[in-house]
Amino acid sequence: MNQTKKVRNMLKYNLKTLLGFEFIYKLISVIIFIPLFLSIFKIITKISGYNYLTFENMFSFLLNPLTIIFLIFLIMLMAFYTLIDISTIIIILDSSYHENKITIKEAFLIACQKSFNIFHKKNILIPFLVLFLIPFLNIGVSSSFVSTIKIPEFILEFIFNNKTLTLIYVLLVIVLAITLFRWLYAIHYFVLEGCNFKEARKKSANLSKKSKIKDFLSIMLTELIITIIYFVFVLLGIFLIILLHKIFNNLNIFGNLSITIIWLLIAISFIIITLLTTPIGYAIISALFYHHKEKLNEKIVPIKINQKTIAKSNKQFKVLKYLIVILFLVSSTIFTYSVLNGKFDLNIEYVRTMEVTAHRGASVNYPENTMAAFIGAKKLNADWIELDVQQTKDGKIIVLHDTNLKRTTGVNKNTWETNYDEIKKLDAGSFFSPKFKDERIPLLEDVIVFAKSNNIELNIELKPTGKEKDFEKNVIDIITKYDFQDKCVITSQVYSVLENVKAYNKDIKTVYVMSFAYGDITKLKCADNFSIEASSINKTLVKKVHNEGKELYAWTVNTKENINKMIELNVDNIITDNITLAKDTIYESKTSNAIQEYIKSVNNLLK
Repeated sequence: MNQTKKVRNMLKYNLKTLLGFEFIYKLISVIIFIPLFLSIFKIITKISGYNYLTFENMFSFLLNPLTIIFLIFLIMLMAFYTLIDISTIIIILDSSYHENKITIKEAFLIACQKSFNIFHKKNILIPFLVLFLIPFLNIGVSSSFVSTIKIPEFILEFIFNNKTLTLIYVLLVIVLAITLFRWLYAIHYFVLEGCNFKEARKKSANLSKKSKIKDFLSIMLTELIITIIYFVFVLLGIFLIILLHKIFNNLNIFGNLSITIIWLLIAISFIIITLLTTPIGYAIISALFYHHKEKLNEKIVPIKINQKTIAKSNKQFKVLKYLIVILFLVSSTIFTYSVLNGKFDLNIEYVRTMEVTAHRGASVNYPENTMAAFIGAKKLNADWIELDVQQTKDGKIIVLHDTNLKRTTGVNKNTWETNYDEIKKLDAGSFFSPKFKDERIPLLEDVIVFAKSNNIELNIELKPTGKEKDFEKNVIDIITKYDFQDKCVITSQVYSVLENVKAYNKDIKTVYVMSFAYGDITKLKCADNFSIEASSINKTLVKKVHNEGKELYAWTVNTKENINKMIELNVDNIITDNITLAKDTIYESKTSNAIQEYIKSVNNLLK
């Protein structure tokens, strides 16, 4: 029986069991365990005293004794959970090889029993194989839980710009590749024959002694095929969406519904591919494992399903099921609550590391600091809106940049000598364009209500004139009235304003706005973050701010060249008048050039 037929038969014989387990495992991973592990890591960083991690402070974090202890615990937990996935697949494939039917429950319980051996001192290197070695080489057959672990691009770029580091990197990859292919069948010996990891490694090395290159080519060919299938679906999906969008835009019917259906079909296709990826990879390895054992006349013993052990485990399995259901319900509730409160964005798009703030709203297309500008910013998908607030004579908090009303309303009066009843009647739109005639100066309350209902965050800059009374208190009271503390920051160019804010409410996040920064600005303890004019920002400053666990905003960044510079400097947030340019530039920096060119060519083809 040739290898291809073996692989096909192993996948086919218990296909329902394989797909069923992978679906359940991946669903539970996404909904429960990945968020759980991320939460544990977040707790570890907090306990270790780090609120913010960057490349610069990563080593001090990792060398912290508390970090080491907790990370070992987390790594073992992740390795155990991942090994259950790998072991279950190997057990199902082994049953298929021997033409025995097996249920998800049986395979899972056996896998759990086998995986518990990871905590034995003789198996201390298994987490290295499961969590680091396979994902590092990215051979496409690792568990779905760790398959996305990769070296960050900026680290690779740094390495490849240095000849010595490049040579070291290449040598390291070669050593790891040799190690991996010596240990390739170790998990099979560990799971199927009960060997400890030292014995399993020796047997694996002996098994593949004369066939490492052939085995390597088989695995790489599998990876290539899976990658091709993946990209075919991606490109086909993009083509269909663009095509339907153009057709239904022209016909003006059912556009959104049809595109939603296509997205659904693509999503289902991706799910099927994802469910098959790991089983196909391990089916290839299992076929090679049995083939080599047959050639060496090694005994191939089917995995034993001890019904007494299974029966004893039924109670534990029921408890586990109930626990998973409870975790599912809790996680779903938390996730739903977070979505409704804007903590998660369900839009399918690139993962952003930099956020975009609309300077005084979408002020290029609308009159600044008006509701029209804020609605426009939301339409353009800004992450934040920056706005300025001042206090009127009668104590109202209005949204306005200038102390004097003349530039935007034509009335030569100061805010601190005018009551709100007069201000609310002024035309704050005609100065920009006649079509915005009768646009009004909004209250801060109006903007917060809008922002809260539209899941957009606010950068509220306080503009003191010296004539105010309880200015900071009034602003904070409005924020807390609408329970908006976690969705905004209070900023000011006057440091004493931030001191007053912290004195009144230490939990409100503050940002010090600076035209020029020099020296150790992190000593300014009443500033949680910093907003600095873009030309004053450099790598040293960004590093210093990030090492203190704080964020750095850049203002006002309006050209593609400057936006790219801020991306390279790794600032956290850019404040801009040109939201579309900023979003597009950040998108380009995160998206494959090949995909971009494909999208352009499809658009050109369908014009």
